Amino acid sequence: MASRDFSHRLSDAHGSLRKPVSLARRLHIDVPLLVLLLVLASVGLGMLYSASGGDMSYVRRQSIFMCLAFLGMLIVAQVPLDFYRRWSPWAYLGGCALLVGVLLFGTGAKGAQRWLEIAGFRFQPSEVMKLGVPMAVAAFLHQRAQPPSLVTVIGALAIVAVPAALIVRQPDLGTSILIAASGLFALYLAGLSWKMIGAAAMGVLVAAWPIWQWGLRDYQRQRILTLLNPDDDRFGAGWNIFNSKAAIGSGGTYGKGYLQGTQSQLDFLPESHTDFIIAVLAEEWGMRGVLLLLLLYVLVIARGIYISFMAQHLFGRLLAGSITLTFFVYVFVNIGMVTGLLPVVGVPLPVISYGGTSLITLMAGFGILMAVGTERRRVHF
Repeated sequence: MASRDFSHRLSDAHGSLRKPVSLARRLHIDVPLLVLLLVLASVGLGMLYSASGGDMSYVRRQSIFMCLAFLGMLIVAQVPLDFYRRWSPWAYLGGCALLVGVLLFGTGAKGAQRWLEIAGFRFQPSEVMKLGVPMAVAAFLHQRAQPPSLVTVIGALAIVAVPAALIVRQPDLGTSILIAASGLFALYLAGLSWKMIGAAAMGVLVAAWPIWQWGLRDYQRQRILTLLNPDDDRFGAGWNIFNSKAAIGSGGTYGKGYLQGTQSQLDFLPESHTDFIIAVLAEEWGMRGVLLLLLLYVLVIARGIYISFMAQHLFGRLLAGSITLTFFVYVFVNIGMVTGLLPVVGVPLPVISYGGTSLITLMAGFGILMAVGTERRRVHF
């Protein structure tokens, strides 16, 4: 009896010494990541005000989008990872069905057919696949031996190829690249051998000429030619790149000052509030402003990599790593196209550029990242 009483007291003492679970942990919030995203959102609203010429209607709409996006992120973070793993195949198939629906019944603008309209609500199904593809690939690889065999790699590539091909048909090359990259990152993180990576690289080189001849549309080929020599058509196809590089160069080290940029304020810079918003920042805040923004992005990516590294299960590790590396591709491609290092493919600068659908999708991805980072050890797959 005495020993039983002693064991009960010892158990109670051990329980009292346990570290209390913080409120952030209970709400599945990764505080460092949330703070970084809030800072980026604040920078984005400030730059949007300048890029839109002081038009508060843009700022108000984007503020609403941001509130919805952060709310969605917090809701997504509450969902157990096991739910995402079990339902990812159905989400993937549903997304592919919606993409087929876009080709058959979709609405378009500026020569592209990318939207579906249901009951008066218009949306882009391709945005769903930015999360659906990496989840489907991660769930597929989770069930198989690692590193992946050739058969497993072919299966994962098929999962990536179907939605990517459907999105290219819309056409939307930028989104197709992002979606393909998200799935390929999950495959790479699963331990893909360098022999297979080398074989894939050789395959891309062999396919480059046929893709150039028959896989690209005329305007896509023109974008690549403009990248190689923008001065050939400075007032036509090269107009965007010429003015974005002029804005970046004129900002120098310290910039011209907030709301003082000539290229953006005088409307020489096209799409200044969306794809080319970093050129506005460079002109007004100079190189130091760009470096500070890049530092914020680096910290977000570093936090995402840390969450992926600390994930308790393969599915969470692959999914978190894929979301983080795809975020890096967002930043890299946008800055590359604005500075003339990559063709213009219509990829917005994450969290900074104006836009609702892409922002909500992006924040949903960060919600999944938080779900991975705050996963409890008692959860078993």
